[in-house]
Amino acid sequence: MSDFFIETTKADKVLPTNSRPKFFAFGIPSYTNLGDQAVSLAQRKYIENEFPEYQYIEILEDDNDEGIEAVKKIITSQDIVSFVGGGNMGSLYTNHEAARRKVFSTFVNNLTISFPQSIHFEDTPSGLKEQKLSQEAYGKNRHLFLIARDAQSYHRMQTTFDNQVLFTPDMVLYFKASHYDFKRSDALFVLRHDGEKVVGDSLIDSMKKMLDNNRPLKRTDTVLDTVKRITPINREKLFKEELELFAHQEIVITDRWHAMVFSVLTGTPCLLFGNSYGKGKHAYFDWLEHINWIAYTDEEDLDRIDQQIQRLIKTKEHAYDIRPDFKQLHDLIKLHSKK
Repeated sequence: MSDFFIETTKADKVLPTNSRPKFFAFGIPSYTNLGDQAVSLAQRKYIENEFPEYQYIEILEDDNDEGIEAVKKIITSQDIVSFVGGGNMGSLYTNHEAARRKVFSTFVNNLTISFPQSIHFEDTPSGLKEQKLSQEAYGKNRHLFLIARDAQSYHRMQTTFDNQVLFTPDMVLYFKASHYDFKRSDALFVLRHDGEKVVGDSLIDSMKKMLDNNRPLKRTDTVLDTVKRITPINREKLFKEELELFAHQEIVITDRWHAMVFSVLTGTPCLLFGNSYGKGKHAYFDWLEHINWIAYTDEEDLDRIDQQIQRLIKTKEHAYDIRPDFKQLHDLIKLHSKK
């Protein structure tokens, strides 16, 4: 248990016992998916900026059980419990769902916030079993608020659980766009290697040949293989490096939701393809369709894909503001802080 309580750049095994209200953030990842790391970073920045009266305390998911026991000893009625947002609520990632259930079913007397998530329980015997376990755990906490980051998940949460459900963007969209003066010359393919992958290798190869006209091509993923572990202590540096990588690109081709978000933040033209259950597609149409240098497609015709890419490359950046869309989350926390 090397990183138990983490506050900014300090890691400790002892939780603070001062009188300041606390915001406990469970489920913080140490694995190397920069999308999930960016979510965790954005949550911290959001609370620190919008609600500075709270002492924000991160507990790595690796330390979930020990963290629960430690928080139980010091928690008061003024404190808030949360679980990290992302795209892993449901039966596809049972380790994350099991940790989430334990947190929700333990702190039943405190405001509990599930930060913006996409949800997918498979319509299989094992998927329905996992769904029932989650329904039982979530149902124990009448102070639990679930937040959906896309309309599809909003509907599914409402029909699956009896808890209150809110609707906000992914937390990474809380970050303001950054301006870069890099010369854009590359094409970056940011593609999945997991069970959510649906884009065929033949289509990927065809797009590479199409874009390979004296333009450097690179294939990568938002899951880093250059480091073994990411914690709140080193994640911001790695996140900034990832944004710089995107800012050098003339075009990004991806099926990763957060690769599209990184493209939004850096003004990088991006064409998004789908995943196995539509989380990127739905979130795009919910929050980002108005951003002109980003587009979603289900196309397989190479000529039409090329037309979309050429249009995106020629598109100029424009102002946008998604922060007002976090109002439901803001109002929830503000109401609690006044009690």
